[in-house]
Amino acid sequence: MTTATATLSLDIALPDEAATGQLAATLARCLRAGDTVLLQGDLGAGKSTLARALIRARLAAPDLQVPSPTFTLVQVYGDGLDVIWHADLYRLGGSDEVVELGLADAFGTAICLVEWPERLGGLTPPDALTIALSPSGGDVRRAQMRGSGDWTARLADLAPDD
Repeated sequence: MTTATATLSLDIALPDEAATGQLAATLARCLRAGDTVLLQGDLGAGKSTLARALIRARLAAPDLQVPSPTFTLVQVYGDGLDVIWHADLYRLGGSDEVVELGLADAFGTAICLVEWPERLGGLTPPDALTIALSPSGGDVRRAQMRGSGDWTARLADLAPDD
């Protein structure tokens, strides 16, 4: 017997940085240890902005310094069930370098936010939430969210009312 898996598919307009912060706060409440969020988008799409707001919301630390991990590759925040790995894989050449960073070991134990997840290759967690950010005219951005498993139930607050 085959069990159907629910698939999350949401498209959310982010008209300004405050809307991005609200999305991040909602995500922060829904995440748990072992979750991976893949942040896709071109340079300047808002990946680091979303990650920064999510980290601050999850740790209830609005003034926390959250630099982009572009040069350090990985930044780790929090402790216990709130350990968050924020990775920027832009400068990596392949998935073998991801293993060297220790990121593969963090999957399944920490909350992992991964920018440029294409570099993960076969290491991509199958149950990850993918958020593709893109410009949508002016300062407006779109967040297209995709995930399987229990993401639909966990992110029900984001679904538009019918």
